[in-house]
Amino acid sequence: MNDASPGERDDQVARGDEPSRDAGPRSMLGTGLSLLAAGVALFLVWQTVSSLLLIFAGVLCAAFLDASARALAPVIPLNRAWRLTLVLLLLSAIAGFGLDWGAGKLPEQTRNLIKVMDTQLDIVQAQLLSYGVELLGPEGGRNFSQWLFSDQGRLISHAQIVLGGASSLLTGALVILFLGILFAFDPISHRDSLVMLMKRSYRARASAVMDEMGAVMRLWFVGQLVRIILMTLCVWIALYLIGLPGPFVLGLQAGLSNFIPYLGPILAAIPIALVAMPLGASLLIWAIVVYTIIQSVEGYVIGPLIQRQAVEIPPAWTLVAIVLLGAMFGVMGIALAMPAVAVGRVAIIRFYVEDWLEDDPRRTLQEKVERETFVSG
Repeated sequence: MNDASPGERDDQVARGDEPSRDAGPRSMLGTGLSLLAAGVALFLVWQTVSSLLLIFAGVLCAAFLDASARALAPVIPLNRAWRLTLVLLLLSAIAGFGLDWGAGKLPEQTRNLIKVMDTQLDIVQAQLLSYGVELLGPEGGRNFSQWLFSDQGRLISHAQIVLGGASSLLTGALVILFLGILFAFDPISHRDSLVMLMKRSYRARASAVMDEMGAVMRLWFVGQLVRIILMTLCVWIALYLIGLPGPFVLGLQAGLSNFIPYLGPILAAIPIALVAMPLGASLLIWAIVVYTIIQSVEGYVIGPLIQRQAVEIPPAWTLVAIVLLGAMFGVMGIALAMPAVAVGRVAIIRFYVEDWLEDDPRRTLQEKVERETFVSG
């Protein structure tokens, strides 16, 4: 009940202070519509998550192109669009040279290595069968000619699967590439088109956080590229010096394995061991020891130095993200688990911890360090 006099109520109405009778229902309606929109958005995200991973990969590609253009700024005094064009031309030339060089060498080396690994798997299978262990099934599981040609319908169906997978892979790669180019040439307008959906008072904060996410993606991608190149070169040279066949292919797969933290380097050691086994125990020991030393130096010294400015995530959470995203989305989820966690960490800290909880993680960390120092002292 409003106890104000008629004159005071007239003044309140004139100033717009009179509470509206429809304020409660309108507030409830707005809350309901917001919850409905959030539910629909989550459903659409879940149904289109594979496409969203492609878009995220395109954003990572744009981050790499942007980092390359920024690196050329002190050297080439051109505007950003021309520097990006130069980066694309250089990358196209490098890719063309790599394809021309690798087309004559990589397939033959790969076939030889696969033949050696198949032979070693047969030997391992025979040894395990003598102990009653069937590693590859009762028939070895690798009679490819019988599997392919015993049934023509099965052959056609497998050919369709292979062709469909290849076309999907090529389509995905082209989508990632063109999205990366479009995002890289005009990142501000793409960012602002998302920021404008938020409240006006929060747009500056959202822009700053998205810029921080972009910096994290740039640092992560460039760091991963440097690690892959260093690992490939070191393993290639080391295996070549000890006389292992196919050193470049083995080095390349060891370098690419760094896209999967912790698990990738362990899996990359298996082909190296299988190729070295028929050459004698001494060469096998040398290959494993050399690879372990290189991987340890890269994983415990070089990698942390490169990535410490980009990703600060406990190892257990990284493995959890790899397992979950890999189980849900396959190889694409495994490859994008690390940058997704890094970007998600920035969003959680800035929007949830700092803005919603009104806490400062750096102050909390400093208090923890001081408390541990006091207890230990």
